[in-house]
Amino acid sequence: MNSYYEKLRKNKSVQIFLVCTALVFSSFNLIKEKMIESNDLSWCHKRSASEEELKLPEAEDIPPVIDNSTNLQLNALSACLMDASNGRVLYGKDAYKEMSMASTTKIMTLLVVLENANLDDVVTVTSNAAKQPDVQLNIQTGEQYILRDLLYSLMLESHNDTAVAIAEHVGGSVEGFCNMMTDKAKEIGANHTSFKTPNGLDADGHYTTARDLSLIASYAIKNPEFCKIVGTATHQFSEVNRKRSYTVNNRNRFLFMMKGAIGIKTGFTGKAGYCFVGAVDIDGKTLVSTVLGSGWPPHKTYKWADTTKLMDYGLKNFEVYSLYERLTPDSQYIKVPEEISVHNGKINSVKLVSTDELLSEKLLLREGEEVTVKIQLLDHITAPTKEGVKVGDICYYINQNLFRKVPITTAEATEKIDLPYMIREIFKFW
Repeated sequence: MNSYYEKLRKNKSVQIFLVCTALVFSSFNLIKEKMIESNDLSWCHKRSASEEELKLPEAEDIPPVIDNSTNLQLNALSACLMDASNGRVLYGKDAYKEMSMASTTKIMTLLVVLENANLDDVVTVTSNAAKQPDVQLNIQTGEQYILRDLLYSLMLESHNDTAVAIAEHVGGSVEGFCNMMTDKAKEIGANHTSFKTPNGLDADGHYTTARDLSLIASYAIKNPEFCKIVGTATHQFSEVNRKRSYTVNNRNRFLFMMKGAIGIKTGFTGKAGYCFVGAVDIDGKTLVSTVLGSGWPPHKTYKWADTTKLMDYGLKNFEVYSLYERLTPDSQYIKVPEEISVHNGKINSVKLVSTDELLSEKLLLREGEEVTVKIQLLDHITAPTKEGVKVGDICYYINQNLFRKVPITTAEATEKIDLPYMIREIFKFW
């Protein structure tokens, strides 16, 4: 029998037949791929799981988690309460509506400086900076100040001339600096925010949302230097050439209103109304709140009342849990498949990798809120593919609202079937 197969392997006719067979198989695969590219799938079954099924809402498009039975009766036109540790919205009132934000803008002004400049730089005041409207430090053209000192003027007393001097020094121009601010917002995930002024004065195209501003503040308070500046009660400094000296005092009353308060920023313009972004850090809970359009003169105190209501609601109704502690029974047994099948590849499947580290993450949850897990995964992939290709997501939901997605990726690459491979495979049978 062995001699029979040996004769077949040496027979040129048989060899030609095998080569032709390989060419037919190869041609078939090429034709099939062309048909797939042209969307002509009448000859085969479509995928049972397509890329479309993997398209879930991005974070900024997920509606806020609102207890509809609760009405905090806020004065603000727009408001947001956020779990600062992860950016989850705990309460919202038109939290995704684009609004003017007045001097709460300066949160981003400070943040961009801290991440892009040397705080020991000397800033020379331009005529443009010196002519800014109230509120002013009243710096004069040609004067020089240490950048670090100007940051206290910016945040403690909200000086508009200081903001422009800082912007021109760090960004080269007001426009250049505002572009840096907007870019940073997008990087953080605040995609419905645009900056046109560094001081928050009203301008076309200058807007944010209560949710975006809360997200920016949640990011900012992770910077120790940011917290040091906004939490300072008083700061004294002088012009570099000792021409004048200043004392700036923190105007943020919220610092003294609640235990664990982190003072951040107030704001007011005729268009924006009274605005405030505040934060508290107490008992393992870090909350950020934003109120926009919280009254107009003479109702200057509305923003404090609104902020207190939001913070009290968060502190009294939410406790710290891990995601795992609130998993539904069914979700506890959901596992990511070890492999995914490969079409037109030199191997039939590749291994998958993902992580369940998110289950240990701590976050604020209300009584009765449950966490469910769903796996979104393609039915197969088509060779060639690289290692690390995303093929699905582990989706975590809190009361049916998408909270977070963890990618599922391929652990190895796979090559596409080609003619030499086909010939080798066929010869294995002889």
